[in-house]
Amino acid sequence: MESQSSDVRPEVRAYLERINYNGPVDKSVSTLAKLQECHLHTVPYENLDILQRKPLSLDREELFEKIVIRRRGGYCFELNALFGWLLRELGYTVTDFMARFWRDEPNLPPKRRHHVLKVGVGEETYLCDVGVGGIVPRLPIQMVEGLEHQQGDELYRLEQDTYYGWMLCEFKKGQWSQLYSFTEEPQLPKDFVMATYWCENAPESIFIKEAMVAIRTQDGRNSIAGNEFRIFTSDGVKTFIPQSNEQYKEGLITFFGLHIG
Repeated sequence: MESQSSDVRPEVRAYLERINYNGPVDKSVSTLAKLQECHLHTVPYENLDILQRKPLSLDREELFEKIVIRRRGGYCFELNALFGWLLRELGYTVTDFMARFWRDEPNLPPKRRHHVLKVGVGEETYLCDVGVGGIVPRLPIQMVEGLEHQQGDELYRLEQDTYYGWMLCEFKKGQWSQLYSFTEEPQLPKDFVMATYWCENAPESIFIKEAMVAIRTQDGRNSIAGNEFRIFTSDGVKTFIPQSNEQYKEGLITFFGLHIG
């Protein structure tokens, strides 16, 4: 079995160290699953640069510097772009898609504003996503209609819609609900530039309204909504609101590993 240190470039090794992955790099489904799970537990989802009106870059080298070197997080267009690069470097076949987010939308979502990955492993294909701040699959979802994926206390499946294409669904409160949809139209890196510009600048964009930070933990997840820190564990949820900017920065370090200047 190959080890992660035997046959990869220094940049790839640095990325694997960033996500605390030290297993094989054998292009298997089990390795893909572990890479995704490690990523979700180490690289936070966050929109803090957007709130500070710092223009985002989707350039691979700049994403690497931000997420791997400076140990920051990002949102879908950043996180899935760099994760897709990592998977390609490790020998996986990766196709980028644009998705339409349905969760918590009372009406038809206004536009496709989410980046997801299709990853090929042999004859099988999987949906991979490390770029959502809410609860989403922590492991790849095989792209087979109706196949249910139990992941801890979460349950997911993919359905096919004649108009919207693949629909990722979650079983919640006793019924299936729609999470996001996507068609299999391959996207080029430049195709995401306009989408991220809208998310960063449009008055109706959710990303410019308040802080959104989240990361998986071994016992649940940590998140920030606005100025409220929420720590979810098997014992329930604890919340607190920092009383100073210094307390806020300390909370970012403690619960998300984020050092913000």
